[in-house]
Amino acid sequence: MCGHSMGGHGALVCGLRRPGQYQSLSAFAPVSAPSQTPWGQKAFSRYLGDDTRQWLAYDSLELLKSSGQQHPPILIDQGRADPFLEAELKTEYLETLNDPQITLRWHETYDHSYFFISSFIGEHLNFHARHLGAVPRSPAHD
Repeated sequence: MCGHSMGGHGALVCGLRRPGQYQSLSAFAPVSAPSQTPWGQKAFSRYLGDDTRQWLAYDSLELLKSSGQQHPPILIDQGRADPFLEAELKTEYLETLNDPQITLRWHETYDHSYFFISSFIGEHLNFHARHLGAVPRSPAHD
């Protein structure tokens, strides 16, 4: 499963909340700790109410903390020139986990744009293909 920004957060949350259902997860510039950001707090309070404990079940950082590193391999690409990085994405928080299942790659001059995604989407597709390699190929697709 893969996504960008809010969709990257969604991909991580879906994969982390359903252990064993996905072989790999990836994200481009994901919202990484929404319970700690203005956008996330606004969305969570509207969708989940004011009980912040309920928010943690939909916060990828908190789900990773509680997973005990029992989750699929994760690939994340993040641009350091992303205007949303500091206030809304908090991608750097993922580094504090020291989780060997997470590959977080920083790109100095990239922002939050289509060009950023198009530059690395092939690597994400290859990442997922490698982790799906145990699935036998169907003769119909040869």
